[in-house]
Amino acid sequence: MRTDIELWQAAASLVLVAIVVALSIWRGLGLERSILWATFRATAQLLGVGALFTIIFESSIARWWSTLWVLVMVVIAGWVVTRRAAPVPGLNWLGVSAIAATVTVVLAVVFGLQVLDADPVTVVVIAGITIGNTMPSVVQAVDRTLSALAEQAPRIEAMLALGFAGREATKQVGRDVARLALLPQIERTKVVGLIALPGAMTGLLLAGVDPVDAVLIQLVVMFLVLGSVALAVTVVTLALLGAALTADLRLADWVQAAARLPADRG
Repeated sequence: MRTDIELWQAAASLVLVAIVVALSIWRGLGLERSILWATFRATAQLLGVGALFTIIFESSIARWWSTLWVLVMVVIAGWVVTRRAAPVPGLNWLGVSAIAATVTVVLAVVFGLQVLDADPVTVVVIAGITIGNTMPSVVQAVDRTLSALAEQAPRIEAMLALGFAGREATKQVGRDVARLALLPQIERTKVVGLIALPGAMTGLLLAGVDPVDAVLIQLVVMFLVLGSVALAVTVVTLALLGAALTADLRLADWVQAAARLPADRG
């Protein structure tokens, strides 16, 4: 497989981006700034990652650098999750813990069972795949949980007033949030091989790996990603629902603020 891509060839791949930008300007859609910024940011970030791979993994302490890299990715992902729900107390640790736990399980299975060799590059790549798939779903779960709690606050308060347990009063919110947050990942898993060819398998095939081996490795990665997304979303959603109620079964202040309710409904 050819890997010596010229700069002009990489630039030529921007043709569709240029067409969309032109259409946006022509029709006044207002998309050009965000598209151009996303393109520039992705380019800068990937070039930076490439440079780091080159420098770090030629180091004699590459394994330590890879561990630090994974930790930084986990912290950044947790910070992104926290940004979606700043008023929720303790969410920063919750987001970091949920993502860190899922990454740890994935790395333990992939390298503990020797599915792949535990070299520094592979560790970072597998961790990146896991975090890259888990973080958007967790962010969506946090966002949807806050919205659902705010919208359904009167119903939850009414159920609590009627004597329902906290778990029963918030169960419908948890069910709806988990289903919607996991739906994109579940649908992607359903169409693998029919519509979409996963990146890991495609890369292995292009590298000359036997197709059956490439498929088996992809299955392991895909199942672990699906499980990690589901686990992280479930943990974060349940934790948020638990924090939404006080010890005396009243809506927490941050839920009342989100719902624009009085601090004390009496």
